[in-house]
Amino acid sequence: MTTTTPDPLSSDEQSLPTEHVAEAHRRTTESLPFDDVQDFIDADRGFLAALSPGVVRDERGRTVWDNDSYAFVNEPCPDSVNPSLWRQSRLNVRQGLYEVIPGTYQIRGFDLSAMTLVESDTGVIVIDPLVSAETAAAGLRLYREHRGDRPVTALIYSHSHVDHFGGAPGVVTAEDVRDGRCPVVAPAGFLEHAVAENVYAGTAMTRRATYMYGARLPRGPLGSVGSGLGQATSRGTVGLIPPTVDVTHTGQSVVLDGVTIEFQMTPGTEAPSEMNMYFPATRTLCMAENASHTMHNVLTLRGALVRDARIWARYLTEAINLYGRRTDTSFGSHHWPTWGQDRVLEYLSLQRDMYAYLHDQTLRLLNQGYVGAEIAEELALPPALERNWATRGYYGSVSHNVKAVYQRYMGWFDGNPAHLWQHPPVASAQRHVRAMGGADAALGIAREAYDQGDFRWASQVADYVLFADTDNAAARRLQAATFEQLAYSTENATWRNFYLSGAWELRNGTLPSPKRSSSPAMLSGLTTEQLFDTLAIRVDGAAAATVAAVTDWTVSAPNGGRRRVELRNGVLTHYDPTGLSDLPVADAAIVITRTALTRLLSGDSAADLLASGDVSVEGPSQVLADLTAVLDQPRPGFDIVLP
Repeated sequence: MTTTTPDPLSSDEQSLPTEHVAEAHRRTTESLPFDDVQDFIDADRGFLAALSPGVVRDERGRTVWDNDSYAFVNEPCPDSVNPSLWRQSRLNVRQGLYEVIPGTYQIRGFDLSAMTLVESDTGVIVIDPLVSAETAAAGLRLYREHRGDRPVTALIYSHSHVDHFGGAPGVVTAEDVRDGRCPVVAPAGFLEHAVAENVYAGTAMTRRATYMYGARLPRGPLGSVGSGLGQATSRGTVGLIPPTVDVTHTGQSVVLDGVTIEFQMTPGTEAPSEMNMYFPATRTLCMAENASHTMHNVLTLRGALVRDARIWARYLTEAINLYGRRTDTSFGSHHWPTWGQDRVLEYLSLQRDMYAYLHDQTLRLLNQGYVGAEIAEELALPPALERNWATRGYYGSVSHNVKAVYQRYMGWFDGNPAHLWQHPPVASAQRHVRAMGGADAALGIAREAYDQGDFRWASQVADYVLFADTDNAAARRLQAATFEQLAYSTENATWRNFYLSGAWELRNGTLPSPKRSSSPAMLSGLTTEQLFDTLAIRVDGAAAATVAAVTDWTVSAPNGGRRRVELRNGVLTHYDPTGLSDLPVADAAIVITRTALTRLLSGDSAADLLASGDVSVEGPSQVLADLTAVLDQPRPGFDIVLP
């Protein structure tokens, strides 16, 4: 690929990598141990069969997964991709059924995550059934083609992220679970965290996840090459089968169809509800997503609660001490396994050291007065971590993880009063552009920075111009080209996807989110209390400021209940009135099905709800109309690179 590019101020075509990018890649190639091929040996070990073609479709024939679209990563690395990231994508693109050890198998390359199958006395135990029912079912079919038509006798969710439970309906039916034929095991708190993360801030997270995973980007050397943790997320049917067995403490053992599993609870690490698993009979250790062949996120770019790097490192130490010296094989919920006790111990120790170093050194420097951005710019991992492939920043990065550690302890404010009450983005941009002498002068500064390879400054200045004048075509083109150069340079797959998604939207318009953040399956998993919490988040405070109403709600079973709901001062407060006396008389009593309650959250009017027969009101029906009138609806296609 050539390193010439059209004029970024005049061309609407995607830019090609500049010589500045190509030179940075040459330095990367020289600095890292590309002659180390152990990961490729491990990624291919135990291969039994691939899905051919590597495509999964739903019942309507719509493609929900296409691993073959990434076949280009097996070609020589182009200048448009960081060579270290290209190497990671070549490893992640491998797909099929793999034998970890006799009796333990993995489906890899069918989704963002890996699905593990452990053979039991009468069937097979499934661990982490991918994102979608379709990809999980395809993986199970491939396993059965080579290992026999074994029934699923247990299902285990290692943690509360959707790529580890969403495909459950593809491997087991709700009836099998309900009738006791297939227990579903998960760490305590799983259900609460699994649904809350996808609903409360779900719209914003889903919009940003479109950028993070490059969901709408073309796949190719100038587009998406994967996400570091895996290639992408599938786009099939996401479901949730609630757990029937809770793991509550480290050391708890469960026997599932003759297989003994000992659990280690690790809350607050990669997920708020997570656990590792040890199989004593086979001396194998499942590390869930607490150890992967990449640096993970302390705070994801899509948004989430900030994770605790300190406790993450401590739980890795605990895993080493509890299980490491009696483990011969380690596998996780992503990537490929590690074999041999010495190699397992080294792998887990390096993962532990990485999170501990990020945490401890950030704290050391913040206590010397440095702020997050300064620490992120200066902090480098020690050589043993810097040159280890499994601690490279393909998914998380030193830069944004350091800022996340700082945020966890110190919050958004860096202590400088000048930063306490700054203008918001548009007002700030207008002032910056005026100070630079107007849009043309500012673009001249940005263009000079671009030509010199200072893409960070070029992007910052172009951003000012865009936020001051969204219709400035030259600024759009320059910013898009700048984002593309930054994308071509970065080792981090999620950064690449963010940059390229931003560039695509500047050139083509806003990309819609590929899926709704709160699907019916997710809403059905919410408790009644969580549903009313979600309702409270939807209240337009200004519109509801003068509305006052007290209502009693009865929600039908299953998972029903009673709630007293008070709307006053723009705030919806709710609580269980059972056992409470001397409550004021409600303005109305509402009886509603869970289906109608989810429709209310989806924006249905009071008239439509009442007409459906799923809602009845004892008292003035206007009370329900007043409530629906002040409910706001999320905007899933909001702008990110424009105001």
